[in-house]
Amino acid sequence: MGKSLSKTFVRRTAEACRNCQSTCPKAGITPARRADFSLRPGAYYGGDTGNIFAVLDGELEGDPVIFCAHMDVVEPGSGKKSVLEKDGTIHSAGDTVLGADDISGILEILYGVQLVLDSGKPHKKIEILFTIGEELYVKGSDVFDYSKVTAKQAYVLDLSGAVGTAARRAPSIISVRAEIKGKAAHAGFEPENGIHAIFAAANAVSRLCMGHVDEETTFNIGTIQGGTATNIVPDCCVLTGEIRSYDHGKALETVRMTERIFTEEAQKINATAEVTSQIHLIAYETPLGSKSVTDFQKACEILGFSGELTGTFGGSDNNSFAKNGIEGLVLSNGMYNAHSTREYTTVDDLYKGAELIGQLILL
Repeated sequence: MGKSLSKTFVRRTAEACRNCQSTCPKAGITPARRADFSLRPGAYYGGDTGNIFAVLDGELEGDPVIFCAHMDVVEPGSGKKSVLEKDGTIHSAGDTVLGADDISGILEILYGVQLVLDSGKPHKKIEILFTIGEELYVKGSDVFDYSKVTAKQAYVLDLSGAVGTAARRAPSIISVRAEIKGKAAHAGFEPENGIHAIFAAANAVSRLCMGHVDEETTFNIGTIQGGTATNIVPDCCVLTGEIRSYDHGKALETVRMTERIFTEEAQKINATAEVTSQIHLIAYETPLGSKSVTDFQKACEILGFSGELTGTFGGSDNNSFAKNGIEGLVLSNGMYNAHSTREYTTVDDLYKGAELIGQLILL
């Protein structure tokens, strides 16, 4: 597996980053003997695309492993043009994201499997899942049919930084919405007859702990809208925010605290408050002794990678795996400055990521 990364593969890498929906055929690599291109997730959300689930049977006994990456990218992502520099850096033309989040993960999985096939070495069964809608709170993996999966360990390639690092825990993510309803009145002639919704909302926000609530939890009120004119007492104010926590119980308690505080402040001025929330992701922590962790560290030791274990405060498809009883890690796949027009990856990172996938398959 020590072959150099070919110019053909680099060219296909750049091409795939321009058109993530065509990554598999354009990369020219077909690692699966069976593939499910079911449109169910897209249809479920009113779209016309779907997850791709593929299986490559192996010659060796033992539990299979599943590798996962997502096919969607953030905006601005239309009309991407990739640039390959002489030093091996790959970036966009500067007016879009590159799409290395997460097309680099897809490419590393495909090429890692190809390295194993080219080596002729026997391997265990491999499963691959490429998802839609990950950037929208893992919508694709959330509705995937996990009865198709036989693997009990997962590797999701979706973490910024150099290859050789993995996150074994991620937070719950809950969005909250608070609506305060008061009473409109002329702010000059009869302000005393109004019920100031923004005043109640501001008092509530001033009582909430923003930023780091504790070492495991963050809370942010990100938007606030209210009022119709400067001379009218505002009768409505709507706020939205987000809670993240490594402890799902703490996240739920922060929701309850938010509801209590908004209700108290509204009642003080005879307004009403309605607080709603939506759980997008549930926190998980993969045990240090799990096979996904020990295999990752063993593979990194063989390849001379750091094997560092960390946590991420972002969500990924691994939250869905964990929710469905599959232990796994989120692997760094050599993407940098993700979600910006300064995003880039490198040929060296792509090859190292492929090497890591290949080594994990052969363990």
